[in-house]
Formats: sequence, structure tokens, C-alpha cells
Amino acid sequence: QVQLVESGGGLVQPGGSLRLSCVASSSIFSIDVMGWYRQAPGKEREWVTTITRDAITNYADSVKGRFTISRDNAKNTLYLQMNSLKPEDTAVYYCNAVYRRVYWGQGTQVTVSS
Repeated sequence: QVQLVESGGGLVQPGGSLRLSCVASSSIFSIDVMGWYRQAPGKEREWVTTITRDAITNYADSVKGRFTISRDNAKNTLYLQMNSLKPEDTAVYYCNAVYRRVYWGQGTQVTVSS
């Protein structure tokens, strides 16, 4: 069983930056894939980015070049550095881990607005 807790969301102006964190309740060293998803109001949850145990990353085209995913196995933490934020990035961001089953965090709200 893995519990995931996100933090770092908030209100930011367009062009600004935020760093999201996702702390796991146990070691993430053995977790094959971790990632971030987001859900905007009235829309379905969508994939944003993933990182494997071997630190191979993939990004949705909409965030490529602006967002960076990373993981710190020693701290059991997944990060999402978000730069050059746009209003269309506004959503609840969810941390995800795949280890024998899929685990989700409770989400953290990111609002990009002037």
C-alpha cells in the first residue's frame, strides 16, 4: 500500500512558476512508474508526464519544454517543476504511482490567472 500526498499548488500569474511535490508513505525506489495527471473543470483527467525507475521521462506536448518531472528516491518524493505557466494549465494536479496497482494522491489545485 502506498499513500501519496501532493503539495505546492496555489495561485500564480501567467508566466510564473510553481513546484509541486508528492510525498509517498513508503520507499519509491521499487516503483516502476510515477507521474502527474491533471483535471481541469468540466474536463476529463489527462496525463501530463511520467518518469520511470530509470529516470526516463515523457511529457504531453502541451507541457513539453515548460514542465520538468523528477524523483528523489532518498526522500520518497516526486516533483513537478512548472515554468512559463499559462491559464490553460489551471487544474487539479494528481500524483500517480504504478506498483502492482495504481495509486493516486488527493490532488493539489493550481490556478494560473492575472
